[in-house]
Amino acid sequence: MPPSANPAPERRSVLEVLGVSTRLGLTSFGGPVAHLGYFREEYVTRRRWVDERSYADLVALCQLLPGPASSQVGIALGVLRAGLPGGVAAWLGFTLPSAVAMVAFAYGVRAAGVGDAGWLHGLKIVAVAVVAQAVWGMARSLAPDRARATLALLAAMVSLVWPTVAAQVLIIAAAGTVGWRALPAAGVPPTVALPVPVSRRLAVGAWVVFGAMLVGLPLARRLAPGRPARW
Repeated sequence: MPPSANPAPERRSVLEVLGVSTRLGLTSFGGPVAHLGYFREEYVTRRRWVDERSYADLVALCQLLPGPASSQVGIALGVLRAGLPGGVAAWLGFTLPSAVAMVAFAYGVRAAGVGDAGWLHGLKIVAVAVVAQAVWGMARSLAPDRARATLALLAAMVSLVWPTVAAQVLIIAAAGTVGWRALPAAGVPPTVALPVPVSRRLAVGAWVVFGAMLVGLPLARRLAPGRPARW
């Protein structure tokens, strides 16, 4: 009796996600914002794994969550492409090269005693240009009209003047409210439901675990004996 399903396509998809994310992990520079620009070029423009609107929605959702948005977007794209194994492959391929390179670089800089070298400051300046190029590349899709571009500029200015965690939360909440109540929907393509291969029960369980860790870990650290809280 022939098997009911052939697992080969799923394995190929996971390997595809691992290969693409590893290449991005080895060649993407500039931090999470720049990574989002590279992701758009690779996953939306070149490979067409998701459309422009779906990618913008993923970016908005991951920016709302705590943690590095680029890693979260990469994991989400891996899940959409090849299920939960694809998400693990995307995280592993994109994160591991950067982690290994960062650790090796830190030990090398410390051993050589060049922590204040001029070329390191040059790298910081180059990173600013890379991030600016990524933001400019995504500006048309994320802020396609004058109203949304104005809202984005105002949010950027407020975040520069008020660079605190509370300000970030308030800016996101205020911008979301303004966009929901004031910005016109004309010209914006309708939202398409993403085919997320995760059951509702697993999703709810993940949210519960996430919420428990988000609240419980800081409390556990504060209550741990022998470790003063720095709040």
